[in-house]
Amino acid sequence: MKIIFMGTPDFAVSTVDALKKAGHEIVLVVTQPDKPKGRGNKMQYSDVKVWAVENDIPVYQPKRIREAECVEELKKYEADIAVVAAFGQILPKEILAMPKHGCINVHASLLPKYRGAAPIQWAVLNGDKTTGITIMQMGVGLDDGDILTQREVELAADETGGSLFDRLAVIGGELCVETIDLIAKGEVSPIPQNEEEATHVGMIKKDLGDIDFCEPAEKIERFVRGLNPWPSAYTRYMDKNLKIYRATVYESLDAFLAIPGSHKGETRVESAEPGQVLYADQKHVLVQTGEGLLGLDEIQLEGKKRMQMEDFLRGHKIEAGEMI
Repeated sequence: MKIIFMGTPDFAVSTVDALKKAGHEIVLVVTQPDKPKGRGNKMQYSDVKVWAVENDIPVYQPKRIREAECVEELKKYEADIAVVAAFGQILPKEILAMPKHGCINVHASLLPKYRGAAPIQWAVLNGDKTTGITIMQMGVGLDDGDILTQREVELAADETGGSLFDRLAVIGGELCVETIDLIAKGEVSPIPQNEEEATHVGMIKKDLGDIDFCEPAEKIERFVRGLNPWPSAYTRYMDKNLKIYRATVYESLDAFLAIPGSHKGETRVESAEPGQVLYADQKHVLVQTGEGLLGLDEIQLEGKKRMQMEDFLRGHKIEAGEMI
């Protein structure tokens, strides 16, 4: 098929690349305008634009896709279908109805659950056992179009936002190719979403990662994984930001000490308040939470590189009783 592809971040690259490799003709890539980034404010291409330039495919970067001139521009390409993956703008009905087979969207959840932004991270944050990819026929509402195909995946016990992102990006490309083949054969049967089961999630903001140690350790550990690698869960230590990339939940200090291993140079206090170090040794730091203990396994102190806690403790002494 002749495809107009609309997408912006690296998640979308897997889909457009899979479509091209499957033999479809990508006649145009539509992506967000270049943005200044870094200390020098140099203009930076989106990941999808980088891919398009490397593959010699025309790129269109409208500030507002809803403008009449944008609609007229897309008409020139006479596409059979438009594929959208994390584009970042709402399409008007004129564009939705333009291609022969309309517009389909690659969404990283099992709709109608998790409509909206950041469904990947929220699946981890909420402790879901499964999530997946939905290919839907786009409508005028937010992620409320008919379901064309879905594929479910299980979350690993140590799943992070980053690892799930990578897995679903690949699956999204594979399922999109399969779905377009079904559309071409007339073998897809759209299924309306159940509005009563619809849930919505918002964008992930940096301050979401500010750890509240009054929460249970289990919930904090999910936030550590869900916000890894961005924006990361964080707290303060020695008046500096301390990012936490990996952590372990312990029901109690006895449960931790029952695990075989050396515990040299240990310090401990009889009791601690949330956010206070209950136990520390040359390899481990256990922080009291509202329920259970949180072992800090991989961290990054402001101004330092990301490292394992054992490596950090070679140059920094943390003792029981200190506040994190």
